Amino acid sequence: MSSNFKNSENKNLSENENPKKSLIGIKPYWIYVFFLVSMVLLILISPLVRTNEISWLKFENTMLSQHDVAKIVVVNKEVAEIYIKQEKLQDPKYQVLANELFTSKIGPHYTITIGSVESFETKLEKAQEGFSLEDKIDVFYQNRTNLIDTLFWILPFAIIIIFWLFIFRRIGGASGAGSSLFNFSKTNARILETEGKSAVTFKDVAGLKEAKVEVMEVVDFLKNPEIYTKLGAKIPKGVMLVGPPGTGKTLIAKAVAGEAKVPFFSMSGSEFVEMFVGVGASRVRDLFKQAKSKAPSIIFIDEIDAVGRSRGKVNAFQANDERESTLNQLLTELDGFGPNTGVIVIAATNRPDVLDKALLRPGRFDRHIYLELPNKTEREEIFKVHIRQLKLAKDIDINSLAALSPGFSGADIANICNEAALIAARHKKQLIKQSDFMEARDRVIGGLERKSKIISPKEKKIIAYHEAGHALASWYLEHVDSLVKVSIIPRGKSLGATWYLPEEHQIITKAQFLDQLCASLGGRAAEEIIFNEVSSGALDDLEKVTKQAYNMVAFYGLDDEIGPMSFYDSTGENERFLGKPYSENMAMLIDREVKDLIGTAYNKTKNLLVKHKHELETLAKLLLKKEVVYLEDLETILGKRTKGIPANLKD
Repeated sequence: MSSNFKNSENKNLSENENPKKSLIGIKPYWIYVFFLVSMVLLILISPLVRTNEISWLKFENTMLSQHDVAKIVVVNKEVAEIYIKQEKLQDPKYQVLANELFTSKIGPHYTITIGSVESFETKLEKAQEGFSLEDKIDVFYQNRTNLIDTLFWILPFAIIIIFWLFIFRRIGGASGAGSSLFNFSKTNARILETEGKSAVTFKDVAGLKEAKVEVMEVVDFLKNPEIYTKLGAKIPKGVMLVGPPGTGKTLIAKAVAGEAKVPFFSMSGSEFVEMFVGVGASRVRDLFKQAKSKAPSIIFIDEIDAVGRSRGKVNAFQANDERESTLNQLLTELDGFGPNTGVIVIAATNRPDVLDKALLRPGRFDRHIYLELPNKTEREEIFKVHIRQLKLAKDIDINSLAALSPGFSGADIANICNEAALIAARHKKQLIKQSDFMEARDRVIGGLERKSKIISPKEKKIIAYHEAGHALASWYLEHVDSLVKVSIIPRGKSLGATWYLPEEHQIITKAQFLDQLCASLGGRAAEEIIFNEVSSGALDDLEKVTKQAYNMVAFYGLDDEIGPMSFYDSTGENERFLGKPYSENMAMLIDREVKDLIGTAYNKTKNLLVKHKHELETLAKLLLKKEVVYLEDLETILGKRTKGIPANLKD
């Protein structure tokens, strides 16, 4: 859940007040565009306006000797411009001048590149020997500045300057504090004032009762501080919201913004750090300076782990790091010598294990609020919130939807409600039915059905017996969750699936672990019993079984041989070491116990399926026929299940 706060103080500037516009209402970048277009046009036109360049021999034989030249102008002692008499332009040999574009009738008509003025004068004087005084050509000397050549020199520098102006404007705009280059060190936090408060309140936050109580108390601190301060209590400085993704951390922050009658500053942890060294620390100082100036106020930092990672784990081989400087400044602002009265900082993260310990100590983030995945009752409340805007049919059972979505976060439930609406709209329905929610749940968990996927009859038979093995083992094992349906329709990456209705457990016993191992191995065991060979279809099952067995032996202390020992590292500090926290002999013992544990579970599952082989074949044939088998069909084949059935599925 993302938060998007708008600054209520920002108003539309008039044309005269907008600093990005000039006095005549033209934006600066239009000036840059006009300049570049003009330069390009000059470059394209310049070859067209140049006169024809000829050699001295042609000039002497066809023009000078025929008395066609009116005058010669020597420019910058480099080029001689030849002007032809107007009456001579009618001569056929000069008709090419009339056909050329942008050629002036006045001239110059031709040019000659001269080596030096002295050499040119000598050749001209020699060529005019025998000419009368009236026939001799007037020669003029001029010094000119060539605009085109000058522009060619200026153009590269102009492009570089315009490029850097553009970059500086983007940097200034990204800083959120105006378009000036020197404002990038200012904070770009979104500020929410009382008159433009968030539409989200605590009524929109379903579940999370304990978290709401603590956060509402923080809001009450700011509204009525005298109730607490008169008893000598100090208002907490920081509140850390910790929980898995989608549990409502940002939603609670939005609710705080909607409920609090104080300025609310919001920004993400990644917005502190930029490409320039020292910007993060400067933005932290500016953020707290603004918050203190409007105290009492609240600062919300989303995904604080972007800057709050442990200083011993990040960039340990670097002498200076921008994130570390930003974190040091944040620690100083939270609990420094300077007064910090009336400012409460709320931060959110789903990675509390990587945060620096100095950030979490009392006096900085005094309160840690843990948001867990919602239970069944809380999921019902969340469903009620998200279906307010939906057009529902009368068959909607919210209690059933909550029971069929264990382990779902608030974001997952919102996604299911939206998917159900999309599915109903896709089928041109007027109302959303219970079946649409069930299909949406299956799609969120397993992916989209792929009925068009081509599967050979032999592979389809293997898949049917594989899933029937899972279902049969689960049915007769006491501590396995109740079945809802079995399907051999490809969905997502899987070719088949066995759907359960998990019960919510806070702890899991050894017997429950063992039955779960057996149920996961039911598919492979069924393949071996029926076909006398196994396939690669049990890869996901074997991966899950192996991890679960290692957890039982090495983490939970459930192995009789190793005893009550755990090598689990809750702090994450051992991740930095390449070695394991136990000896090689212990590693060999763990491997042997895991192998024995999985082997025992597999043999137990095979014996169970051999005992009920007839039912296994009946269920597999029904799957091949119907592709999806529901609880009613399972009860017809296997009989009523009395153990392990949740109360809401019992008769």
